[in-house]
Order: sequence, then structure tokens, then C-alpha cells
Amino acid sequence: MPGSAHEALETFLGRWSGTTQWEATAWGPARTAAAEVVFARAAAGLAVTMSYRHTDADGAVTEGVGVFTMDPAHPDLLWYHVNSLGLPPEAPARASWQDGTLTIERRSGRGSARHTLRIDDGQLTHAAGLRLGSASDFSPFMTTVCRRVPEPAPIPA
Repeated sequence: MPGSAHEALETFLGRWSGTTQWEATAWGPARTAAAEVVFARAAAGLAVTMSYRHTDADGAVTEGVGVFTMDPAHPDLLWYHVNSLGLPPEAPARASWQDGTLTIERRSGRGSARHTLRIDDGQLTHAAGLRLGSASDFSPFMTTVCRRVPEPAPIPA
């Protein structure tokens, strides 16, 4: 369907695997986690889900799911997001394309987060920065780098 979230996010569809590098913050030290990300069609292509799972070396797991859908009144996407950190879901964030990069900005009473998603040479990079309090710039928070996981071959009948 033209204008659907599926059409806009076609290049992301599939299963991805790689690593996430978390920067040191007030919430914890720098660390690396195994990352799994899955983009899938939903609601007859009117939405695309983005599920992720980060597994730290100590076995701690962080999970989340986002739903992208078109805003019928604007030429951009909306991103609804919830994760296992226990914070309540927020209002959807706006996402827009610029030079092949999907940029999402989320704002809340805690501050702002900017996510960028891009695929270059078969590599998915999802980077996020935070702007807290009166800060004027975004500080790097996490970077996930993944490669697409090939679909298994069908089992012959």
C-alpha cells in the first residue's frame, strides 16, 4: 500500500544480530551487550514493529518494542515505544527521513532522546543520544551495529 509504514521501512524488514555499546552515564558504567533486532510487518502493512533484545555479559536482558505507522496528516512516521525498564509508555515520537537516515526524536519530562537508524553496506546502525536538563547538545548514549540474519532455507517437501 503506497504511503504505508511498511513501504517506508522496507529496507529494515527482517532479523538482525550484532552488538550494542552503552556509554557510561549516571545510570551505569559503559558496557557491551549482544543485540537482536527484528523488524516485521503488522496490521496489513500499515505498521512495522521493531522488537529488540539486549543481553549483557552477566545475563541481564533489556527488551523493547516499537511500532511505526504513518501520520495521515504529515509526511512522517509515528513511533510508539515501550521497553522493559519499567517506565510508562509515552506519546508517539515523530520520525522522518533525511539522506537515507531515519531520525526519531522523543521528548518527555526527563529530557530528549534522538535515535537514528541507517543501513549502509548491509549493516544496520541504530545510535541514540540524550539531552537532559539544560544541556544544549545530545550526548551519545548507545550504538547498536547489526548484520541481517539470513532466513533459513525452506525444508523440502
